[in-house]
Amino acid sequence: MRLLKEWYDAINNATNVDAIEEIRISIFGKKGVLATEFAKMKTASNEDKSKIAKELNTHKSALMNELSVKKTELQTQELELAMQAEGLDVSLYSTSSEAGALHPVMETMDRIVEYFAALNFAVKTGGMVEDDFNNFEALNLPKYHPARDMQDTFYFKDEMLLRTHTSPVQIRTMMAQKPPIRMIAPGAVFRRDYDITHTPMFHQIEGLLVDEKGKVSFANLKFILEDFLKFMFGEVEVRFRPSFFPFTEPSAEADISCVFCKGDGCRVCSHTGWLEVLGCGIVDPNVFEAVKYENVSGYAFGLGVERFAMLIHQIGDLRSLFEGDIKLLEQFR
Repeated sequence: MRLLKEWYDAINNATNVDAIEEIRISIFGKKGVLATEFAKMKTASNEDKSKIAKELNTHKSALMNELSVKKTELQTQELELAMQAEGLDVSLYSTSSEAGALHPVMETMDRIVEYFAALNFAVKTGGMVEDDFNNFEALNLPKYHPARDMQDTFYFKDEMLLRTHTSPVQIRTMMAQKPPIRMIAPGAVFRRDYDITHTPMFHQIEGLLVDEKGKVSFANLKFILEDFLKFMFGEVEVRFRPSFFPFTEPSAEADISCVFCKGDGCRVCSHTGWLEVLGCGIVDPNVFEAVKYENVSGYAFGLGVERFAMLIHQIGDLRSLFEGDIKLLEQFR
């Protein structure tokens, strides 16, 4: 039994996992020391057998525990040494590292939000799945209205759909609080379009200002949009053309002088010298009636963020903004 006790020292003195495995086999193997000690019981008296078996089983449990603890300790040490040997110093300067940057659409959206946030416009967001009332009906677009065809979208059951603009955020805001309201609503919208200037998903920012009747005019709207467009595009000319939107009356399209040809006329502006950039107008009374507002006036505007990004960065195809092309995106680092 003295020999058996010596294995405790062998376990404690082991320096690696392989040595522990050799000790385990020497003790618990078919020809190991425990098997040998148990075999000696054949020649012992019945009284001694019970005593020897009890002592051997005690040593067996203790040795198994010692082996397990020592093996775990050695494995941890070996893992730490391997990690130290293979570790990388991530703080080292590398000439091959590349700086990241915002996607041009997100960078453009941030600039737009920055401008209006500085004028105390609250930034409101909403769900991408909307009901027919908030997306169309409340915006003076009843089911029979032909303008719905221009905003064909993806429908679910029970008149639920993917929103075609961020205007529902304006409707929900007006239904949730009383005027005055000064807000913008950025976010993704969806329409069934796909060509060089349209994608099924794109981003909009719509603005709304509502106050007491008589406090808001088209002159206010024109002033703020002229200043905004010069903030985004620099020293450009701005003009407003009469247009039609179901949710505003009167309505207008805002154009800027072409940023490519400086107004001289080119292929991009169809040789007109002007580029259409956003729509705007005075909020239609039917919209205020839908949200139960009385004795108020307001203006609204909306723009496509991708269109602004294309003009600012001179990108020729809207679809390229969503293709993840590294050659395109790395230009904006």
